[in-house]
Amino acid sequence: MSLTSPTPSAVVPLLGSLKTLLLRGLLAGLIAGLLAGTVGYFVGEPKVDAAIAIEEADSAKAEAHQPGEATAGHSHGDEEEPLVSRTGQKAGQFLALGLAGMAFGAIFAAAAHFARRYTTLSGPRLAIGLAIGGWAAIVAVPFFKYPANPPAVGDPDTINERTWLWVAAVLLGLAAVGLGVFVHKALAAQQETFRLIGGVAAFVLIVVLGYILLPGINEVKADFPASLLWQFRAASLAESATLWASLGLAFAALTEFATRASTPVREQVATTG
Repeated sequence: MSLTSPTPSAVVPLLGSLKTLLLRGLLAGLIAGLLAGTVGYFVGEPKVDAAIAIEEADSAKAEAHQPGEATAGHSHGDEEEPLVSRTGQKAGQFLALGLAGMAFGAIFAAAAHFARRYTTLSGPRLAIGLAIGGWAAIVAVPFFKYPANPPAVGDPDTINERTWLWVAAVLLGLAAVGLGVFVHKALAAQQETFRLIGGVAAFVLIVVLGYILLPGINEVKADFPASLLWQFRAASLAESATLWASLGLAFAALTEFATRASTPVREQVATTG
């Protein structure tokens, strides 16, 4: 008697134990972090340098109008150097984003391990879907309410308030994505197009309500160059999008590779007996 071999997705939607998924997530996260660091180095850092130059020029102008302080030994040139130079900061972002990517990869793997119990999606499709959902919740929703600002923008006295508001926006994004997925699954008996419309509508509804309830923050100076501001924000969005897109694609590719590598073993077992 011969046994027919089921498709890999029918055997297990996402191949591997939790330990295997965590290792896969760490590797995918490291790759994603290094790619995001490359985008940040070549796209984002020039905008940061331009913003710092504006900040230093403003400080020099302020000191020029306060000669008494300059003669008292408080000139801009006497300020302490930063603990890490700009060159060190630029190189260090690869380490920082690599570690951050690995942390996101571990969380991503844990989420995939949990999500595979409630879906029939294959491993690669589930990985890409989780990456899109994670980017929407953790990046897109907070960004369009509280977009990133360059170093010359922002009041240091409000940093705690802005941090907590950003956390609230992330929770809003997670709630919106969660409700969208819930509505999509609740409409399982309907046509796929109607299910997608329902899920997207639920997502948008929660985001709009959250945006209305959360207070706005605008600390951009009137004389700050608008083009540099939006170039910096676009670079920041590109860096985070690279991180999540690379994480999803790398995890999907590793999952597909593992699935194909295990297929000959299953086929050999299926043809015996």
